[in-house]
Amino acid sequence: MIGVTSPTTRLENLWVARTPLTDPATTPGKLRRTPFDRVGRAVAWPLTVVLALHRVFVLALNGSVTDDFTTVHSAVRRSLDGVPVYNEIYHHVDPHYLYNPGATLLLTPLGWLTDIDAARTAFIVVNAAAVIAALALLTRMFGYSLRSLVWPAAIAAAFLTEAVRNTLIFSNINGLLLLALVGFLSLLLSGKGWWAGLVIGVAILIKPQFAPLLFLPAVKLDWRTVFGGVAVPVAFNLAAWPLVPGASDYLSRLVPYLGDVRDYANSSLAGAAVYFSMPPLLENALWLMFAAVVGVGVIVLLRWRYTDPLLWAATTSGLLLAGVFFLSSLGQMYYSMMLFPMMFTVLQRTSVFHTWPAWLAAYLFLTPDSFHSVEQVDLSRWMGIFHPTIGWGMLLVVAATCAVVWWRQESLDSRHDRLQTDQRHRMAAAPHS
Repeated sequence: MIGVTSPTTRLENLWVARTPLTDPATTPGKLRRTPFDRVGRAVAWPLTVVLALHRVFVLALNGSVTDDFTTVHSAVRRSLDGVPVYNEIYHHVDPHYLYNPGATLLLTPLGWLTDIDAARTAFIVVNAAAVIAALALLTRMFGYSLRSLVWPAAIAAAFLTEAVRNTLIFSNINGLLLLALVGFLSLLLSGKGWWAGLVIGVAILIKPQFAPLLFLPAVKLDWRTVFGGVAVPVAFNLAAWPLVPGASDYLSRLVPYLGDVRDYANSSLAGAAVYFSMPPLLENALWLMFAAVVGVGVIVLLRWRYTDPLLWAATTSGLLLAGVFFLSSLGQMYYSMMLFPMMFTVLQRTSVFHTWPAWLAAYLFLTPDSFHSVEQVDLSRWMGIFHPTIGWGMLLVVAATCAVVWWRQESLDSRHDRLQTDQRHRMAAAPHS
């Protein structure tokens, strides 16, 4: 009967979008350029080079009180020297070594460099290069040539953010993790499941906050990637347990410490709750509300996993990671670097970042600006710690809202198309006078 939709068709329409939201990222054999490339490159490349050199050879080499590299180097040196790795006094505020035994085994080569200053300098340069390489890969993924304005502009913008600045100043591993994230997305979308699993498995081994990204291959039944993502951290930890001195202390000493929510340098919702002595009922209600927001956004975005895989993967990964930063027991502002793939969707026809609230959120979780004020001391201190919290929360709401709006608009367009089809059928079936 005309106009009646079968249950199977309705279910298919519910879970799979009929059309993509964006144009194809690339034309086979051809990458896009922009009309502003010649002038844009002349402006962007000098800024990019100067910013990168300043961040690496001035800010990063000068360092700060927070020194993540020395913490890691000292731990792997203890491992090589046969000294228990997890022998720190965890009630002190000093940066602690938080990696599991498997990650310790993976990072052991850092300890082979006995000149710590040279090792730290090399580590900073490698992480800066990894950020630049990740942005190059994102530029290509979204269909633009490296000779276009997009790549140098992206590098300049990235090196202006707190995330890249403090990754280099604190000399931590986030630059390499960003490259791993982008590599995982690229390999996943190109169908190279085993390699994608290996890359995301290494990222999970170093920072388990990447584990929710296994949702991406799981919903597409790509079990090779899921297996690799689980097998790598399991295998490294099994291999490390008899090799890393005091490995059992990870469970007995470090895991209980990780279970405590700290009230300093912690921009997560839990950190805010502890800092402000939030009533547990309010904290739990906020947690459940934002978890529901993440769930709605992720589920609705599933509609485009086949018809618009790049937009789906980049947006869903950003939504999941922002959810981890906001909802977990520890969220630090420089984690926001992992949202760069989501932000690159601005280059597409449809994107969360085509809305002004998303850019306001991005300012809050990426800005290096200080909020110190001699007039409003308490407010400026709170904003200095929790402006990324506000930004992550805003992005979660904006992303979920955009997904629902896209779904609603698609439903209206689909209904309009069906009505037009039915009208044509009725006109064709009507008797001619």
